[in-house]
Amino acid sequence: MREDSGVSVIWFLAGMTIGAGAALLFAPQSGRATRRMIRRRTQYGREAISEKGRGAVDYGRSLYEKGKELVDEASGLVNKGRQMVQGHDS
Repeated sequence: MREDSGVSVIWFLAGMTIGAGAALLFAPQSGRATRRMIRRRTQYGREAISEKGRGAVDYGRSLYEKGKELVDEASGLVNKGRQMVQGHDS
């Protein structure tokens, strides 16, 4: 699911750009109203991208913590195995 986030953001930005261009070409309102609408939609896009970025960072932290736990567990098992082997060698 997270691997698709980067692709989704790219498509979102492409869609936003195309939509903004179409809005300028076909806008029935004044230039001022159109600029205001584009500004609002751009802000919405920034917020959406920021939220996706925070989600990706949180997911990365989660993976890091899980990896760290696995390494700690594996290290403990290796140490336990060494102790068992040393106990048999004595």
